[in-house]
Amino acid sequence: MSIDITPLVQQLSGKLTENAFRASDALGQIGSKEVVTAMLELLNHSNPESRILAARTLGLVKNNHEALTPLMEALKNKENMVIAGDIMMALEGFDVSNIYVELFRLYLFGSYKVSMIAKELLDYKEFDITPRVIRKAQKHWDHYSNNVKHDEIYALRKKEVEEQLNDLKAFLSE
Repeated sequence: MSIDITPLVQQLSGKLTENAFRASDALGQIGSKEVVTAMLELLNHSNPESRILAARTLGLVKNNHEALTPLMEALKNKENMVIAGDIMMALEGFDVSNIYVELFRLYLFGSYKVSMIAKELLDYKEFDITPRVIRKAQKHWDHYSNNVKHDEIYALRKKEVEEQLNDLKAFLSE
């Protein structure tokens, strides 16, 4: 017997009420393929708050691996530029072990909120690190380094990033 999720999905669509977060929690608990499909559709809703709650719900679903790529695409969507940090918070509920380079890029080039969330994920999640991943991260760092003002903030970031990349290289050489 399947659960009719339509009323819960409707609570996340359009004008939101105080029950929207409870509906998101309930849909996350249900966690069915139908929930994932409905939330992926809501990632394109005209209401930014509906898109945020769709991402949040996807982060709560246990079997959400198929939603990671669409969620990363939503982060790149210009319509979501203002809410990218809110969407990004959903990544905490995902297995991000294969997207180190994408998170590293968001850390370097994202808005303040996006950058801080990416940094948190890079610091506390586990990743599949290969020489290729390090090369790609280095390439992003080189691009960033060549295109920003070299001030005190840059110096701090440079120290942090170079330490991080050196740690990864040392990890691989062990």
